[in-house]
Amino acid sequence: MRNYITHEWFTILTVFGIFAIALAKYLNALRFSDFVSIIGNSKYLKIYSKDQKFIDPFDGLLFLNLAFSGSVFLYFCYSTFVSPLTFELISFLKLLLAIATVVIIKTLLERLIASLFEIDSIIDAYLFQKITFLNYSGLVLIITNLLLLYTSTNPKIIIIASFAIIFLINLIGFITSFRNYQKIINPNFFYFLLYLCALEIAPYVLLYKVVSEYNV
Repeated sequence: MRNYITHEWFTILTVFGIFAIALAKYLNALRFSDFVSIIGNSKYLKIYSKDQKFIDPFDGLLFLNLAFSGSVFLYFCYSTFVSPLTFELISFLKLLLAIATVVIIKTLLERLIASLFEIDSIIDAYLFQKITFLNYSGLVLIITNLLLLYTSTNPKIIIIASFAIIFLINLIGFITSFRNYQKIINPNFFYFLLYLCALEIAPYVLLYKVVSEYNV
């Protein structure tokens, strides 16, 4: 799994991810400092959710890292737990594109639904929180990939530990959002469940389908 070609390309993608993070920090050092301390501190969400833009360079750079790191991580997951893969650049780039496309289309669809139901302000704030925690997960993924690439530690242990940490990070984000909008969700709990199934669970099932057919 760690042949020269795979190692070389994964190193390049990891460097791209690190560069994206470094550029985000360079462009807005104060915001980045608040971002990395988001766990247990709501300062970042309170301050920057008010100034969010449809296309935010800071979030965009962190998303690039998420896409690069996420594709490498999923490759290792599949190779470790399902079947060893022979690295093919074209197929891997398709996987990278699929991850980025699913997340972007999902976000745009949520914004469209918010506009149709005239709840833009609520959904915009919710999406900002969710994207923030996803991007934070990208920091975990890049560290995970470095461990998978350059250490001899059992990859299963690294992957399982990373999944647990990422799950915890996004669970914190979900609970934060749920608490913030609990008064709105409670009387509309059925629609909230429909939302979870249609826009939170289904896209990732689709992504799993793409990953499961990666070596086809």
